[in-house]
Amino acid sequence: MSFFARMFGFLSQDLAIDLGTANTLVYVRGKGIVINEPSIVAIDQKTNMILAIGQEAKKMLGRTPGNIIAIRPMRNGVIDNPDVAQQMIAHFINQVHQRSTFVRPRMVICIPSRISQVEQRAVKDAARLAGAREVYLIEEPLAAAIGAGLPIMEPSGNMVIDIGGGTTDVAIISLGGIVYSESIKVAGDRMDEDIIQYIKKKHNLLIGDAMGERIKIEVGSAIAETEERTMVIKGRDIIKGLPKTVKITDGEIREALSDTISRIVQTVQKTLENTPPELSADIIDRGIVLTGGGSMLRGLDKRLREEICLPIITVDNPLQTVVMGTGKTLEELEVLRKVSIGG
Repeated sequence: MSFFARMFGFLSQDLAIDLGTANTLVYVRGKGIVINEPSIVAIDQKTNMILAIGQEAKKMLGRTPGNIIAIRPMRNGVIDNPDVAQQMIAHFINQVHQRSTFVRPRMVICIPSRISQVEQRAVKDAARLAGAREVYLIEEPLAAAIGAGLPIMEPSGNMVIDIGGGTTDVAIISLGGIVYSESIKVAGDRMDEDIIQYIKKKHNLLIGDAMGERIKIEVGSAIAETEERTMVIKGRDIIKGLPKTVKITDGEIREALSDTISRIVQTVQKTLENTPPELSADIIDRGIVLTGGGSMLRGLDKRLREEICLPIITVDNPLQTVVMGTGKTLEELEVLRKVSIGG
């Protein structure tokens, strides 16, 4: 290998990216996770200039003047605004490589299962325009399974439920591939929206996205608990137009989330119904791995266990499982070529 080839390889540190609806995580080969930021971009509409990306942009949500908009370039796990997504990816690459314009890394990006070829192409194009020299795509359930340490290359059944911000992916995995999968555009963000709409309807109170997420984290649950949880929330009275404070309970939020949780449970049941009998036996023995930020809803693992009567295994850090699995494929290129759906 020539000096220039070695130097090029040194400069282009390989990256794994979990390009999520809610958060973007970046893993650098040999270093681990180096970026974990909200997938939000603040833009000045007058000049079309980007003012902030990530955490700084999230602080602006709902608090910006008329000419500044804070937008999410990802929707339901896929690129909704290609130009802004490309600039967001480029920003994170520059952060990793100290703004060097000479770097052209290999990139592995995880995507929801069952997305269209057009949507796959949008992800690849955005990554290449952002500076990638090679782009591989890996389906999120596969990445989650690798991140959870499942033996996916063996001829045995592994099942993963990955509840992210925009999508819930449920998959049966064997021999390094997905045997059967279901993907629905119902996950953590829908839960926030359910809470916002419920509070609006029940209490005539208008709250923002950030408050909806806070309520979900603090008092949200999938099953009734022995001790009632309450929370005082603030917003704007729809009728009077004035600021207002309301006390809510975990029971109310459970009611708000009931439809979304039922849809997730039904998706899991549908996947199990379509699983080959030989692999079903493996899943009974091994259980089902539950991961993703949306899986952190209190009691969701117990609810699933009760509904489907199978062991549910939770991972230590559900927010990072997918990016860790994607990152592991950078260390083993043969595995990457086998599990990726494009090079």
